[in-house]
Amino acid sequence: MVVPTIMPANSVSGYEVENSLRFNDADSAELTRTPGSEGDKQKHTISMWVKRCTIASNQALFSAGPNDSNVYSIRFISDSLYISQSSGFVKDTNRLFRDPSAWYHIVVAIDSTQSTLNDRIKVYINGVLETSFAENTFDGNQNLNTQVNDDVLHAVGYDSMNNAVPFDGYIAEFNLIDGAQKAASDFGKFDNNNEWIPIKYSGSYGTNGVFLEFKQTGTGTNASGMGADTSGNDLHYAPVNLVALDVTTDTCTNNFCTFSPLQLTTGAVVLSEGNTLITMDGSANYSGQHGTIGVSNGKWYWEMKALDSSVVMIGALTMNTSPRGDNTSDSSGNGMYYYYANTHYQSNETTIRKSDAGNGSLGNSAVSGGSNAVDNLADDDIVQIALDMDNNKIYFGLNGTFVNSSNPADGTNSFTLHTLLINPVSPYAGADGGQVSANFGQPSFAISSGNADANGHGNFEYAVPSGYFALCTKNLAEFG
Repeated sequence: MVVPTIMPANSVSGYEVENSLRFNDADSAELTRTPGSEGDKQKHTISMWVKRCTIASNQALFSAGPNDSNVYSIRFISDSLYISQSSGFVKDTNRLFRDPSAWYHIVVAIDSTQSTLNDRIKVYINGVLETSFAENTFDGNQNLNTQVNDDVLHAVGYDSMNNAVPFDGYIAEFNLIDGAQKAASDFGKFDNNNEWIPIKYSGSYGTNGVFLEFKQTGTGTNASGMGADTSGNDLHYAPVNLVALDVTTDTCTNNFCTFSPLQLTTGAVVLSEGNTLITMDGSANYSGQHGTIGVSNGKWYWEMKALDSSVVMIGALTMNTSPRGDNTSDSSGNGMYYYYANTHYQSNETTIRKSDAGNGSLGNSAVSGGSNAVDNLADDDIVQIALDMDNNKIYFGLNGTFVNSSNPADGTNSFTLHTLLINPVSPYAGADGGQVSANFGQPSFAISSGNADANGHGNFEYAVPSGYFALCTKNLAEFG
């Protein structure tokens, strides 16, 4: 069973989650703390919101233990949620977590003093108590001591006893409650649309309990650090292999677009940095990838930085088009529109290139960049994309200036989309070797200026054109 997608756009409870922490598995990123004294080792609750970036892999969300033969962990094994403690218990859900565009709320609540076996470990997903497990064993005795709240290493986003399973994704609203088995309703509720949304936890945290909101960007183990505890206990976690840019505004109350790990060209595309960085090795003849959010109306803006501009295409294409960039389209006639710069082309040949199908054959057309044309897309150039799905137009800018003297705000000198493209359209990046960092409003590259859209969402290098908005669920709820 696949868990339903949860992409909340507006929190009717009035409670907004402002930040998340982005964990990049290649960095072995984590937050760690070793309690100075023991708390309640028989009762605890862990609540967190999670957005996955890699599926079908072994990834730790939380761990606690003194060594790899005696460790407590919450992790994804392939696509199920697996909660275990060595020589203690295992709960492995039948429910699968395969949606990289969704935020999931996970609650693991343990009270080993309970006389009824199934009451000792409760798992809630998006507010619902799990009752179906592929494995459900409790080898320890009643009153079993867990490693949680013991004076052993605790790690968020990592299993410090097993270095091969770092988490790849986003975590928000991390709560650890020492001494109580809480219900999901202590941390969330269903809104009027029957979507599970967060609420502020108002109970006690106990001796070793923490609340990590990720509002700070420092690397110290203090109130200014990324692992700052705001529960009132001041039990701060230490950031390991994390930087200030890993604190993002992509959260369970405002979900931003990223690249999707689905439909990847095997061996040719690598996604990283919370699926905002795409690296293409050129082995699959112009590989590329969709975004997680498609739109069929509204006006949208994003930026992409060409870190390695070897042969890079940056733009948009329909969601049901194969994510390739080799000037081809699928049998349904859908195509792509992208900003293109190729060191093997003549310098004045093209700056915007379109691929579409017409009368059963491929037709390619180019539009000159005019006075703003560039010979080639250089490393670290930032391409701006303004997509107007209300009027079937797209605009491209380079380093702050829209090409061909175009103006998205008033519709001047636009590039008209092919009529068959008026389907859900997503951002796109492709290349025959190259690397692109996307900024849909939650950049993984440094921004020197800082510009939000008119609703206050996103953090962009250049001013967002009037009437255009970042690709996030709060804007989709209003304009999408």
